[in-house]
Amino acid sequence: MPLLKDGQIVNDPWVTVGDDESIPADAPVIIGVARWNKDRAALASRKAPLGIRLKSDQPPSQIEGDLSNFAVIVLEFPYFKDGRAYSYARLLRERYDYRGEVRAAGHVLRDQYLFMARVGVDAFEVKDDTAVAAWEQAMNEMSVFYQPTADGRKTAMMLRHQKG
Repeated sequence: MPLLKDGQIVNDPWVTVGDDESIPADAPVIIGVARWNKDRAALASRKAPLGIRLKSDQPPSQIEGDLSNFAVIVLEFPYFKDGRAYSYARLLRERYDYRGEVRAAGHVLRDQYLFMARVGVDAFEVKDDTAVAAWEQAMNEMSVFYQPTADGRKTAMMLRHQKG
C-alpha cells in the first residue's frame, strides 16, 4: 500500500509483522501491542527501528511508558464513523509529546486528510498513487481555524490579535 508523507508518495521501508510471524533482524518493523507486551525485552534491544500499530480500541495510554522505543506509531481507522484515532493522535502529540511519525492506516479518506494532519498525523497509508493530488487539494481547502491543534497553525483569534 502506498505511503503518503509530506504530500508525496514515498518508499515505505517498514515491514508489518504479525504476532506469530518471525521478525527480520535488520529491517524496520511494525508490530502489534500484543507482540510488544509478549516480547518487550527482546524487541526493545533491537538495533533496527521499531514501530507499533494501535487498533482503535487500544489507546496510547497502553504504551505510554514505552513511547521512546517506537519510531513510528500506526493508528488504525477501521471505518468512517470510528474517530478514536483522531483523539489518539492528538494525545500522542500534546499529552505524551511524541515526536516520531504518526501514521494513519485503514479507512483513510481524502476528506479526512486535513483533519488528521491537524491532530498530528504526518503519514497516510493510501489505496493508490492518485492520493497526492487529493492530499494537496485537501491541505489547502481551509486557511483559518478556530481550534488550536497539534499542527501549530495559528487560530482565528490569534490572527485577529496580531493585527490589532
